Amino acid sequence: MEPALIALIVIALFVVVVLAKSVTIVPQAQAKVVERLGRYSRTLSPGLALLVPFVDRVRATIDLREQVISFPPQPVITADNLQVGIDTVVYFQVTDPRLAVYGIANYITGMEQLTTTTLRNVVGGLNLEGALTGRDGINSQLREVLDGTTGPWGLRVARVEIKAIDPPPSIQDSMEKQMRADRDKRAVILTAEGQRQSAITTAEGQKASAILSAEGKKQAAILDAEAERQSRILRAEGERAALFLQAQGQAKSIETVFQAIHDGKPDQGLLAYQYLQTLPKIAQGDANKMWIVPSEFSKALEGLSRLGGSDGEQRSWLDVDGANGNGTAPAAAPAAASAQSLDTSSWFDSNLPPAAEQPEAKISLSSIGVEPSLPSAAPPRPSLTQAAEDVRSTPPQIGTGEQPDQQ
Repeated sequence: MEPALIALIVIALFVVVVLAKSVTIVPQAQAKVVERLGRYSRTLSPGLALLVPFVDRVRATIDLREQVISFPPQPVITADNLQVGIDTVVYFQVTDPRLAVYGIANYITGMEQLTTTTLRNVVGGLNLEGALTGRDGINSQLREVLDGTTGPWGLRVARVEIKAIDPPPSIQDSMEKQMRADRDKRAVILTAEGQRQSAITTAEGQKASAILSAEGKKQAAILDAEAERQSRILRAEGERAALFLQAQGQAKSIETVFQAIHDGKPDQGLLAYQYLQTLPKIAQGDANKMWIVPSEFSKALEGLSRLGGSDGEQRSWLDVDGANGNGTAPAAAPAAASAQSLDTSSWFDSNLPPAAEQPEAKISLSSIGVEPSLPSAAPPRPSLTQAAEDVRSTPPQIGTGEQPDQQ
């Protein structure tokens, strides 16, 4: 090979090496720190950049994106002397590539150690329960400390998260038992509250039912009392009407008998006969052990014998006068005619108003809210004395031959 060709090849290779060292490309979201003769020269931004060959060199390429670093569990002792393992995750971003290169030798290792020491300081002042429930406070304190410390390193800590807190197995078992007991306690409380509400609701229902039942019984008792009152009023009215009719009948009977006796003109013999018929009734009775014949008994027998015509002077009452032809005594004819022509149409007319028109019935109907429909004019109720006087003043109808209307 000729020396000129070899020299040409060497020159071409030198030119290629020089061009390669003179041109560099910086990707997006990255930055390159350039040193010139061992000193910091500049920071290259994304794009094409030119360097002085054999004078400038790229010291480091820094990623400007937000980075996530997860640190392994770190043993931390709490304020109640319990050792727990805590995993942390740090989100950070490089804001100044020059400080990230020249401010600290390895910012990843420095951030890990700083996170561990800060975590122990923060969690060391809390007990286990506070560490488990106060993660937000721990995260905020860690971020403030890390962000303030890594600022001279050209870093910005966005946030710090605690991924897990692992207490010892014995503590976990105790916590599970405590949690189970607390849940059982809440379950018992909720059950008691439910039973209490159920008992209250049941008592309210029973109270309302008892009130309604009492109201119903009260209304039923009122209606029963009103019905009993009406029944007694009607029964009393019926008894009063019956007594009035009975009194009227007795008055009519006495008046008729009295009139018949006067019309028949009884003599001493008839009275003696009636006296003898009454004597056996005097001896009746279970308590009668002895019967004393009165002194008037002989006189009654004597009058009865004279009535039978034993002395021959007086006619016997057993003799029948054939002149009449009907077998009855002439003295009895007026009485029989009077009895046949006696008007009994008004004997059983009590002239009493209906029971619904009585003052007691009006009061009872108004007390239950019912307005009775009464006639405009009710007939007046006669008294017993007035009824007796009306009966005595009514003359008997004799000889008409008509039968009275029975009511």
